Amino acid sequence: MSPKVSKEHKEQRRAELLNAAKTVFIEHGYERATMKHIMDEASVSRGGLYQYFSSKEDVYEALLEEGLNTAMEDTEEILKNEGVSHWDLLMRRLFGEDHDPDRMDPMAPSNLEFFITGRNDPRRRKYGKERYYYGLKIYKEVIEKGQACGEFSKKYDSDLIARSMISFIDGLALDHSILDSEDVKLKEQSLLFVEYLKMALEVE
Repeated sequence: MSPKVSKEHKEQRRAELLNAAKTVFIEHGYERATMKHIMDEASVSRGGLYQYFSSKEDVYEALLEEGLNTAMEDTEEILKNEGVSHWDLLMRRLFGEDHDPDRMDPMAPSNLEFFITGRNDPRRRKYGKERYYYGLKIYKEVIEKGQACGEFSKKYDSDLIARSMISFIDGLALDHSILDSEDVKLKEQSLLFVEYLKMALEVE
């Protein structure tokens, strides 16, 4: 009789598989990556991988969901603190923990590839729409909290500003998937967008 595997062990193993998959997708992109690549990176058998994920698409959706859930949970936890800088939090959501405007999320090109190549697939379109509004909710919540406490101006609607942030990020990611940072002028465009946000929210 085979020993029972604990829930904690299964969760840890799943996390390890997702970490391996993330490395694969960053290196190969979504379309060129295969389940075999993930097996090799994770040093796991075919059965070991398929025990947790039924397809490459299933793996990728799990990665996307994990990223959004982490961002949402982190945002909500930070917003509980009194005296939180909503501007600082907005910059963290936009550029990462180090606020680096010259850094692109290494998964961004694969994310775009995943949704663009699947734009005619009903399942992926539905998932893409859900993910868009999930991300929109995160940005809106930070902006609305900042507006409510007077840190941000209410001159512009929070929904419109949040949508412009998503469009900016996705547009840069699309360009960056084809060109390098210098050609895209990633840092310069990012800093200019920060100035736009300061103007819209009337932040000094």
